[in-house]
Amino acid sequence: MPKEVKDREAFEKLLKTAAEVRVARQGDEAKVKLRTKDGLYTFKTTSDDADSLIKGTKAPILEF
Repeated sequence: MPKEVKDREAFEKLLKTAAEVRVARQGDEAKVKLRTKDGLYTFKTTSDDADSLIKGTKAPILEF
């Protein structure tokens, strides 16, 4: 079961350990999903904020 993270700073820490990043966009909103060795985490944000959030990640990014 995925865990929703509501704090951006906590999500950025998890992003460093991500094996895969998925971005699902719907209109102006986006849901960023992280796959880590500990589980799946999600974060809801705007589409522009999602772009800046995943900009520096080394994990592969999949767009949906």
